[in-house]
Amino acid sequence: MQTAPWPKGKKLVHLDLKGAPPRIDYIYRLIELFAQLGADGLLVEYEDMFPYSGELSLLQATAHPAYSREEVLSIQDVARSKGLEVIPLVQTFGHMEFVLKHRSLWGLRELSQCLGTLSPHGEGGPRLVLEMLRQVVELHPGLSTLHIGADEVYMLGEGEESKRWLSTPGRTVEQLFLSHVTRVAGAVKEAWPHLNIVMWDDMLRGMSHDTLKASGLVGLIQPMLWDYNPGLNVEETVSLLEKYCAAGLTDLWAASAFKGASGVHASVPGTQRHVDNHLQWLRVAGAVSPGVRLLGIALTGWQRYDHMSVLCELMPLALPSLASCLQTLIQGHFGPQVQAAVTGALDISSVEMDTLDRTPAEDSLFAGRRLAVSVVELSQLLNSEDVRHFESSMYVRGWFSPYHRQRRAINPLICMQIQSQATTLLTMLEERAGVARVEMERLYPDSTAQEWMEQHLSPVAEPLRRITEEISVCLPEMVPQQ
Repeated sequence: MQTAPWPKGKKLVHLDLKGAPPRIDYIYRLIELFAQLGADGLLVEYEDMFPYSGELSLLQATAHPAYSREEVLSIQDVARSKGLEVIPLVQTFGHMEFVLKHRSLWGLRELSQCLGTLSPHGEGGPRLVLEMLRQVVELHPGLSTLHIGADEVYMLGEGEESKRWLSTPGRTVEQLFLSHVTRVAGAVKEAWPHLNIVMWDDMLRGMSHDTLKASGLVGLIQPMLWDYNPGLNVEETVSLLEKYCAAGLTDLWAASAFKGASGVHASVPGTQRHVDNHLQWLRVAGAVSPGVRLLGIALTGWQRYDHMSVLCELMPLALPSLASCLQTLIQGHFGPQVQAAVTGALDISSVEMDTLDRTPAEDSLFAGRRLAVSVVELSQLLNSEDVRHFESSMYVRGWFSPYHRQRRAINPLICMQIQSQATTLLTMLEERAGVARVEMERLYPDSTAQEWMEQHLSPVAEPLRRITEEISVCLPEMVPQQ
């Protein structure tokens, strides 16, 4: 079914750099691709890849170098040359794991065991985030819009200081949240009056019309309503946008997803799932009243669910999904003609990565094609029945169970067959992993390749390796030595 294309406004591609930060040359190639696919801007979430300095230098990544000041400026120059606006995203309340993990900053946590939430009390927290914001803004000359995060502020109100604050009659957790956000946003507006300030909306959703109207946010921030579900509830989402608008928050953004929203450890995204999410957002955009000003939509591509979680799908694996989602927004549907445009632009046979043509050539537009193909092939082997369920196969459970291993009482002939099969599978895994690793290290830091392999390859390969080693230990006790 065809709907109207996305209304006038920005289409931002989210670059989540808190995991698998691309090498700078690859970022340049991605920016060119995003522009050709129809994006208008970048929402850049640097986290620990920003070159913080002075007392904040401890926030820089240690597994690999953060981008240099020159590289951050060059990203903006390349984006500008392609007609893309750059909007930095700096978390200022929730999801501050990359900050609050540092021992010297533990005292700024809302709750000692909650790594992500900043305490809204005292001067230390606001001073910290405002210095972070100052350094980011000053390294983005000509900046017009800033995203201050503020989503998923878990356990807010549970800290001792918050409990004391809330003990005063009439005070609520909603007011506690608003007090910090308005303080931060107000300080930003005072320092840079020209900046538009965007924030995630989820902590606002349960607030009443009156609370929102009196929140201090009206005229100060622009909520970005996020929903990554392929079955997004259009009626409820329209109602929420209308509620914000009626409370005076008339300038609004949407946020969809093209990757990183279908499983914390997913390695290959499903395009149709993400296209369906965008089709629902098109229906939302077509149903809101004229008073709701949708300034744009951010197509999020999460690389981790949070700073401490494992890697989601790498960017090259998600480019067919991104191209499909952008074209869905531009054309208003995802019919055969749109699909053909996507496959033609990327020179692929299907928009779904798991059926991608295994053509080895590196297409100039599909930046990272060889890595995408190699990861798909490795993932298919890792998830195959033969590999994934090897330990629970009839022969291993029947003739090389823990009982057999403990007593070293085995049938040599069958165990030699098990060992041969395991060795063959290990060899296949190592060969495909070797190809994927080479391609990964061309586009990402070596540490990213190492993490990906430990996350996806090691849990599967190690049991196979252990079986071959244990059989080698048991065989001499059951087979005469020559």
